[in-house]
Amino acid sequence: MDRVFALVDCENFYASCERVFDPSLRDKPVAVLSNNDGCVIARSEEVKEAGVPMGAPLFKWEEKLKEIGAEVLSSNYVLYGDMSRRVHSLIEEEALALERYSIDEAFATFPALPQKNLCRLADRLRRRIKGHLGIPVRVGIGPTKTLAKVADENAKARKRAGWGQGVYVCPDEPKREELLQRVPVGDIWGIGSAYEDKLQQKGVASAAEFRALPDPWIRSEMTVVGLRTAWELRGRSCLDLELVRPDRKTLVRSRSFGKRVESKANLREALATRAQRAAEKLREEGLVAKGIKVFITTKRFGDPPHYSDGVAGSLLEHTARASAFAKASRWLLEPIYRSGHGYKKAGVCLYDIRPSRPHQESLFGQGKKEDEDLMEAVDRINQEHGKGAIGLAAAGLPEGKGNLGREWTMKRQKRSPRYTTRWDELPVAHT
Repeated sequence: MDRVFALVDCENFYASCERVFDPSLRDKPVAVLSNNDGCVIARSEEVKEAGVPMGAPLFKWEEKLKEIGAEVLSSNYVLYGDMSRRVHSLIEEEALALERYSIDEAFATFPALPQKNLCRLADRLRRRIKGHLGIPVRVGIGPTKTLAKVADENAKARKRAGWGQGVYVCPDEPKREELLQRVPVGDIWGIGSAYEDKLQQKGVASAAEFRALPDPWIRSEMTVVGLRTAWELRGRSCLDLELVRPDRKTLVRSRSFGKRVESKANLREALATRAQRAAEKLREEGLVAKGIKVFITTKRFGDPPHYSDGVAGSLLEHTARASAFAKASRWLLEPIYRSGHGYKKAGVCLYDIRPSRPHQESLFGQGKKEDEDLMEAVDRINQEHGKGAIGLAAAGLPEGKGNLGREWTMKRQKRSPRYTTRWDELPVAHT
């Protein structure tokens, strides 16, 4: 084996990002809320220890959070996304290869060095990320991705028990067998609740017992995916890094409103904004789309009326022009809009997606070069002056632009500044 896998996992990532730029939060419990400040989606260790569960509705747990002196913040996805890119960039400088697994996790490969050397390498990476960005991370290393996941969970448990700084290298046999005996079968990466129930009915309680099952039984009862998981636990690498993004089939942009929206004009603005964001993502990934679906919905519970509907349509040609999708969203809204309803959410779904390339699909299609130049100019301006600096008139004025801000925007009353991406929100050092 000439390489090993490492899982680099940012600890309490959203809360950690907030603490980087606000030192007053570093010794204080921190909870970060979901869209529209509804539920707790990120917790510092202090909040976890107080018993506040993931996904806890704020209105049910607000008194408990006040009791422990927690700082409750709205989600700041622009900040978290930028800090994630910086973390991944530092990992990439040290690793042979990198897979951006999620906003707060990354798989990487390193040379298959002796265990002590791998521990030192992982600790150096951990210290470097903490020193450069202020983000605490754990590093779990193993001969396969699944064993790296196991190592990461063990690093977490050891750190909470005060036995280490968040670095763990999966040992060789027979110590690996001892480690896997302590891993519940339901905690194995890739084993869902249905398979967990099936394995427990068979008397399989640990990862060690699962990997010892006969291959034919695993293949028959859990398909080839379960068999690969067992092989990974035995040290046979079956899951490589995903260095190339899988082909995208759809692209959805939707978000709940801060308050109920009734007017068609406000829904048009909201959908135009979603279409604009979807087009930006297409261009970022070098893609174009032809199909678009628009959907709107009221709250599912509470006082009626309850209503939800969607309708799909197709453009003349594949494109990444925001104006084309915004215009389509406007006429697609017409057949599904019902007056007198308080809508809680609206969005667009783009489909029939393919890579962007010169190709005339329609005799009456728009001029490609002019469209590309315009979209490139828009993207460049937004990169230089911040997202939302320029956009479609149909999307209305962005937040904070004059006195005519969007009435349908998310409720984010406690959002921290976007410290790293907006000139007017840069942190200020006071002497």
